Amino acid sequence: MQLRHSFRIDPTPRQRIAFARAFGCARVVFNDAIALRNHAHQQGLPFLTDAELSRLVITQAKQTPQRSWLGEVSAVVLQQALADGCVAFRNFFASRAGTRKGPKLGPPRFRSRKDNRQAIRFTRNARFAITAAGKLRLPKIGDVAVRWSRSLPSEPSSVTVVKDASGRYFASFVVEAAETPLPATEAETGIDLGLTHFAVLSGGRKIDSPRFLRRAEKKLKQAQQALSRKEKGSNNRAKARMKVARRHAKVTDARREFHHQLSTKLIRENQAIYVEDLAVKGLARTGLAKSVHDSGWASFIGMVEYKAKLYGRTFVKIARFFPSSKLCSACGALAEQMPLAVRRWTCPCGVTHDRDVNAEINIRAEGRRIVAAGRKPVPEMGGKRRRKTPAETGKTPSPAPRGERGGTVDETGSHRSAA
Repeated sequence: MQLRHSFRIDPTPRQRIAFARAFGCARVVFNDAIALRNHAHQQGLPFLTDAELSRLVITQAKQTPQRSWLGEVSAVVLQQALADGCVAFRNFFASRAGTRKGPKLGPPRFRSRKDNRQAIRFTRNARFAITAAGKLRLPKIGDVAVRWSRSLPSEPSSVTVVKDASGRYFASFVVEAAETPLPATEAETGIDLGLTHFAVLSGGRKIDSPRFLRRAEKKLKQAQQALSRKEKGSNNRAKARMKVARRHAKVTDARREFHHQLSTKLIRENQAIYVEDLAVKGLARTGLAKSVHDSGWASFIGMVEYKAKLYGRTFVKIARFFPSSKLCSACGALAEQMPLAVRRWTCPCGVTHDRDVNAEINIRAEGRRIVAAGRKPVPEMGGKRRRKTPAETGKTPSPAPRGERGGTVDETGSHRSAA
């Protein structure tokens, strides 16, 4: 499978100028390609193919006085920028036709030099290399110092140089990584993600939410207030904007590190991991938006998923509308309502549940059932329906008196039948 390994790089002042030139040239080629296709569409002209665009915005443009400076950067950078524009159009057309999964996409927009993220890509055709001294050699830029934190598992097929909003430079390598299964273990866990606790695991274990953004709000507020008082276009405003960007980058880095450490620990300790398919975009439009974004659930689930595939673990997403919180893990009864304010509730069968612990038990049970059935439901495509609970079928057995029920009580305090 293909993975990305990102490392911080430290270009010299002259190399920073070369990167700025490359970012600008790639941006111009991308924008010219979009403008030509938009113009052809508005004038009713035939659709411009990728080859025609390459000839117009790169080959012929280099020969004109207005675009002669495109020859100062690697041709691969320009070709990759054009390829990005063509892919953006293909994704837009596929989204309009309904053949692309996910939310609807709009037409490609023009790039700006004021965008928070600037990037260029080098493929093997550019003949980039890692020198014996550990530097990254890039055409028409030179040998750039890299802060290596680990060695690459294989030869990279491409490298993307990124400049973020805080002015930091990164080299992102695409490498082919072989799957290396970890030793088998009998442990497995469900993951109930939340805001009070970041995650609830098997056995009722709760992982506290770090709330990185909430903890940094005071300093962020001060930096943003200082930025608002600076005159637009001044050097002091540029410095204040950079200070805000660095504080946001610090929060992002801390959150990413937390996700990596927790996901790696879960993969090492458990043979199977089951998690809900949360509607993060929907939750981000509610009054809990800031806390939802601060948690970064989608990023965390993505890490668990690719690490499970890399290390030979079982990973299952539970259907989005599975009632994990409202379903009694002891008798299978389904509560009619379960507001977020309700953290503990008592089922008619007499068992009192911690909302999050009960949800994790139900997620784990549903994940086991999916694995046993040998399938994975795809909620977006309308996969097979889950089996109805006794309460939904109207066959809920009448609960026995509290002192006469058989069975055992598991480690979370939930009642389990003897059968």
